[in-house]
Amino acid sequence: MTLARVAAAARSAAALPLSLSVAAIDVDDGRSTGVDDTAVLPVASAAKLLLLAEVARGLDAGELDPGRTVAVTDDDVVHGTGLLVRLSRRDWTVEDLCWLTASVSDNTATNALLRLVGPETTARLARSLSLEALTLHDRVRDVRGPGDPPVFATGTARALAELVAHAARGSLVSPGASRRLLGWMRSNTDHTLAPALVSHDPYAACFPEPLPGGLLLANKTGTDPGVRADAGVFIGARRVAYAVVAHWDTALGDSTERAAVRAVRDVGRTLAEYAAGPGGD
Repeated sequence: MTLARVAAAARSAAALPLSLSVAAIDVDDGRSTGVDDTAVLPVASAAKLLLLAEVARGLDAGELDPGRTVAVTDDDVVHGTGLLVRLSRRDWTVEDLCWLTASVSDNTATNALLRLVGPETTARLARSLSLEALTLHDRVRDVRGPGDPPVFATGTARALAELVAHAARGSLVSPGASRRLLGWMRSNTDHTLAPALVSHDPYAACFPEPLPGGLLLANKTGTDPGVRADAGVFIGARRVAYAVVAHWDTALGDSTERAAVRAVRDVGRTLAEYAAGPGGD
């Protein structure tokens, strides 16, 4: 199994009425492949990885205290994915908010963290990693008015995959920040996209060390109307960081959405096959 097969799986979606961007990076030897991986697209909650990376950096640098209590404000509260909007407590630690953002993509927790660190810090981190294509434009909102940015975030599959590769290599500013981000990603409960057709262990205690004879995963997904995104790392005999972003016109209906999800899953299966075996290009 080679990385070329990953690209071939992505190109097989070319006849579908959607855009599919894919990037895959062998964490250990640096080889990579991509299909339309520099196209800037809405990436929905997958871009929360950049926010979590900045919080991980701040915690590791001692600029933030993981036990610091953050009071969730009325402006932070937003519906959609998450638990906080349904819970009575309003005071949570920085670490709590990170786990909530990573595990269930909690929109309210995301807004609280973004307010805590400031959007300019995420842009600065992206620049420092040469990932300027990945941008958080705004907080999460229930309704976007004419004066609001049209989407929460945009990015490229290449930038998302490179961010994950940094974490997997330990080069996300520092090894400590890298471990934090990977640990949070490991808690993600949404395995319905790239790993959906892949046998993998979501709970093995050895992570991030390989599981003999098995696959491990850490990822972050994003879902919006017309958008499905998944960025993460498969760990097997090889470690492959990836990002898959599907984008389509919602006017085309449910059949196109189903086709987009199938395309992402097909790419995920080839990524897992590459991670499982030692073959290379």
